[in-house]
Amino acid sequence: MNESIKYSELDIIHKVITGEAKLYELLIRRYNSYLYKIGKSQGFNHEDTQDLMQDTYVDAYTALSKFEGRSTFKTWLIKIMLNNCFRKREKWSFKNILHAQINEDSAPAFSNIQQTDTDKIVMNRELNSVIENALLHIPLDYRMAFALREVNDLNVKEAADVLNISESNVKVRLNRAKAMLKKELTKSYSAAEVFEFNLIYCDAMVERVMGKIKQL
Repeated sequence: MNESIKYSELDIIHKVITGEAKLYELLIRRYNSYLYKIGKSQGFNHEDTQDLMQDTYVDAYTALSKFEGRSTFKTWLIKIMLNNCFRKREKWSFKNILHAQINEDSAPAFSNIQQTDTDKIVMNRELNSVIENALLHIPLDYRMAFALREVNDLNVKEAADVLNISESNVKVRLNRAKAMLKKELTKSYSAAEVFEFNLIYCDAMVERVMGKIKQL
């Protein structure tokens, strides 16, 4: 869509709020990769991450009039994604507790962080499972600092805004995350390639979200 060049982000948001809902597609395309990496960094598989992305875009759309611009739209959207990830994890944990009470031999659904066959097919640029698992095994606070700064390429201020911590704490967490990963990571790697969102899924995500929005 040529509008992506014609309009600024704030212009797009204003136009969407005032009735040009179709322009929301521009924001979806712009931030698909960011949200996908967040979901994968949180330990969700391909399908669950896409569900979380859809929910996040719909949530952001319905609350778009409340966006005040005090932070960037990117950080605002990522916060919504993180909240959705948290709620989904809490829901899973509750279900796992109930299931364990019924069946002592059951395994918590979230305990398996191995990639599904679908993941292995669709992630053509994802780093090998050793590196991914290393990231998923470090404490969440440090993992998110690493994911926001190194994977999603947010600057320190943006990461601090998303995590609600100081910029100095972002730097501390990032350094500790790198130290934790040092033994597992190879000497050279492309952090931007971790949990990459394949562009062939961008159109599908746009269709999913815009379809949901039309039903609102």
